[in-house]
Amino acid sequence: MIFYKTREEIELIRISSLLVGKTLAEVAKIIEPGVTTLQLDKIAEEFIRDNGASPSFKGYGGFPNSLCTSVNEAVVHGIPNNVPLQEGDIVSVDCGVYKNEFHGDSAYTFEVGEVKPEIKKLLQVTKECLEKALDVSVSGNRIGDIGYAVQQHAENNSYGVVRDLVGHGLGRSLHEKPEVPNYGKRGRGYKMKEGLVLAIEPMINMGVKDVVQLKDGWTIVTKDGKPSAHFEHDVAIMKGEVEVLSTFEFIEEVLNNKN
Repeated sequence: MIFYKTREEIELIRISSLLVGKTLAEVAKIIEPGVTTLQLDKIAEEFIRDNGASPSFKGYGGFPNSLCTSVNEAVVHGIPNNVPLQEGDIVSVDCGVYKNEFHGDSAYTFEVGEVKPEIKKLLQVTKECLEKALDVSVSGNRIGDIGYAVQQHAENNSYGVVRDLVGHGLGRSLHEKPEVPNYGKRGRGYKMKEGLVLAIEPMINMGVKDVVQLKDGWTIVTKDGKPSAHFEHDVAIMKGEVEVLSTFEFIEEVLNNKN
């Protein structure tokens, strides 16, 4: 069942999505070598609750925390822990909030201190994959157009595109239909119509596309141990151009002020 949203519902999802962006900006303020992902999680949960919302991820399917924090070769669903972040690490921070009966869901991959140029490039290309996906997320196009846009750009840069995990519809539930793979063929798949809200989230590996799940039952890592990057936006499908409901502006303002 695919749920289409009214204009009023889209605006409520936007409020939740913008709160995710502000939460990730709070996280961005303290990311540096020596900080633990559990500290990031605590800051995020306090900020979410102070803003009259609740963390979407906490307790979801038994997940123990408010953030998914995935370091280096971890792709997604990393559980926050007490291991200090190291100079040169990258960490994908994925956050969801629930407010006014609707979810927001967005992710950003952060550099910890100075990272190698080849890792900077991985992050840049992954973000470009997301931008290319947004460009084709309009009424009349198909889900396969999104996957194709991501896959082409990633593979043209010799990166692996994760196939085992996908983007998704978003609304009153955190994960709704349809699934949004990061690979595919143009003109294939579900035809998008106005009012569809999607969470689009390229997960791009420096090496092979293959991933494995750790024994904790959550953390997904690259099979070859090479780094992976992850960026995610929430979008409303409209005629002519996409409407992006989430934002990286708050995060990047913090990062630019830190540099």
